[in-house]
Amino acid sequence: MAAKQYRFSRAAVKWITLIALAIFLLLVLMPFILVTINAVKTEAEFAQYGPLSLPHGLHFTSLEGFWVRVDFSQVLKNSTVISMCVAVFAVVLSLLNAFALGFGKIRGRIWILVFFLMANFLPQEALAYPLYYFAKFFHVYDTDLAVILVFTVIQGAFGTYLLSSVLSTFPREIVEAAMVDGCSKLRLLVNIVAPLSMPTLSVLFVFFFIWTWNEFFLPLILLPSNAGQTVPLALAINQGQYGMNVTAQSASGLLGILPCVIFFLIFQRTLTKGITAGGIK
Repeated sequence: MAAKQYRFSRAAVKWITLIALAIFLLLVLMPFILVTINAVKTEAEFAQYGPLSLPHGLHFTSLEGFWVRVDFSQVLKNSTVISMCVAVFAVVLSLLNAFALGFGKIRGRIWILVFFLMANFLPQEALAYPLYYFAKFFHVYDTDLAVILVFTVIQGAFGTYLLSSVLSTFPREIVEAAMVDGCSKLRLLVNIVAPLSMPTLSVLFVFFFIWTWNEFFLPLILLPSNAGQTVPLALAINQGQYGMNVTAQSASGLLGILPCVIFFLIFQRTLTKGITAGGIK
């Protein structure tokens, strides 16, 4: 009897947990669902039935209008190129910095790590003027290269701090055995440290891509022309000073978030493996 009650209580806990997770998932997805529903409505439907009603058919007028109005193909290309380059370059920069700090004989290593940590807390507003004049001085203003250089350094500061903590737990036996066998530091980095650190590097790559994709303030300053706009900048043009077209705003929001969601789903397994790796073995 006690065994049956125990199995019943365990089954009840599982069902309650499952229902609670389903409700939580619905709450998380609700904004995305509302944006999708209103993106395929007409303005008349939204005005008459409100934002919570289901559309009477699929209308892609708002999606097509936003796509043409902002030249979304070019905007999507700009964001993809910038985010991908920043993700790759920042991961490489973070790995090189962390390797130098972790395996190189550098004095003041702790203070350098403190500097990288403090750089992550520096507000972007404080960087606006220096970065503007930096881009002007090197003749990269209003180019993708300016944004790529800036965010490679910004994301690399966080990556350096994180990877330095990871490499501090790297098994010294492996390093010593490799050095005894005549392995150079370059081969040690390429053939041993980088492959064993791949779970952490993959997590950084995904985060750097998404963080760069969502940036608004610095690209607004460094990319003033319409041809160089990124997705967050293109989304801002749908909101006027005194009013807003809700269906157009929903369409722009849907088009803006879909590429990021697709990227996350593609690398979901990689991200899960990196987070659950738990450390270098």
